Amino acid sequence: MIDHRRLGRELDLFVSDPLAGAGLPIWLPAGAAARHAVEEYVRELERRSGHQHVYSPPLGKRELFELSGHLGYFADDMFPPMRVSADDEFVLRPALCPHHALVFRARGRSYRELPLRIAELGGMYRSERSGVLGGLSRVRAISLNDAHTFCAPEQVGEEVAEILGLIRAAHAALGVRPAGFRLSLRGPGEKYVGDDAQWARAEELLRDALAGVAYVEAPGEAAFYGPKIDIQIVDAAGRESTLSTIQLDFDKPERFDLSYTASDGSRRRPVMVHRSLVGSMERLFAYLIEVHEGAFPTWYAPVQLVLLPVDDGQADAAADLARRAVDAGLRVEVDAAGSLGARIRDAARRRVPYLGVLGPREAAAGTLALRPRNSHPLPPMPAAEALAQITHQAQLPLPLPFPLPSPSPPPSPPPPA
Repeated sequence: MIDHRRLGRELDLFVSDPLAGAGLPIWLPAGAAARHAVEEYVRELERRSGHQHVYSPPLGKRELFELSGHLGYFADDMFPPMRVSADDEFVLRPALCPHHALVFRARGRSYRELPLRIAELGGMYRSERSGVLGGLSRVRAISLNDAHTFCAPEQVGEEVAEILGLIRAAHAALGVRPAGFRLSLRGPGEKYVGDDAQWARAEELLRDALAGVAYVEAPGEAAFYGPKIDIQIVDAAGRESTLSTIQLDFDKPERFDLSYTASDGSRRRPVMVHRSLVGSMERLFAYLIEVHEGAFPTWYAPVQLVLLPVDDGQADAAADLARRAVDAGLRVEVDAAGSLGARIRDAARRRVPYLGVLGPREAAAGTLALRPRNSHPLPPMPAAEALAQITHQAQLPLPLPFPLPSPSPPPSPPPPA
């Protein structure tokens, strides 16, 4: 059976060491390179869709999480507070939303700024039981692709629809095959915040956004602060989990006393829309490793080109070509140790998208014989043409042109004196 833990070891993508701790995997250079490419793609997709990126610390004072409700409703999934002094206790955050609420309230806000989309790929921590931890799919240190949109109530429907479009674009680019949509609702006997009217309004908005989409309802699976749309995946073992999510939250704007100045000068409360396009990097890559069987698309493959000089006579030509490939933005290696056949087999084992063989004839002519993964070798071609072909395949698959939010109208000029 395909297992991302086995492939992760074989392809040197990540390692889990008891000395580091259970649920705390270490990303090795190959895995880190693939992850970095995916992170770059997601950030650029978000930037083009009007998101502003921030950095925030992965811990905060106890009072922050008391205010957010996490300590009251989510404490069982959090690590114990750390007492630094008699007056200071800090908590590893289980979510990024409290810090993003602080971003919104860092200064006064106007209706002209809404929807305000705050994004971050940030760290958070969950105190998972040892028995449920495994590889990258269930961890204690989580790197979450997260964002929070602060918008007027009348903007929620359009915002959720736009987020669903971004999720579809990201899934198509990465090779994610959603297994289904789930509308996660309140359930009996659970602890939730907010009143019935808020929940009914939030559920109505999400149902409207899912019009035309097949989904199932899941009572009891809502967040403690609001209902959500969860997009499910199924791993190679048939286990279902949530990858992407959209959540409505009327509660935190109340708790943090968030407001904006409306067009009539009054103070209004925004709605907070939580969303993750691709979930955590850990769960995402657990899935991607399995669905691609380690053979990632060229644009986020750890190494995109391995150059194979036939013998020592082509060492200089290979080194020069590798420098040109790096300058073109490619991730490239030169492998000159051992027989050519063994090196070709090793590159195939590592699922490298392109091999480039350099013999005496190619070195003298400035050509390169490319061997695409899972395809027949190509005739030798000019080295520049070969690099251009790989560079084209390695580009981030961003949609162009991308619709940007309309700018706010300029303020009216003062009346003449």
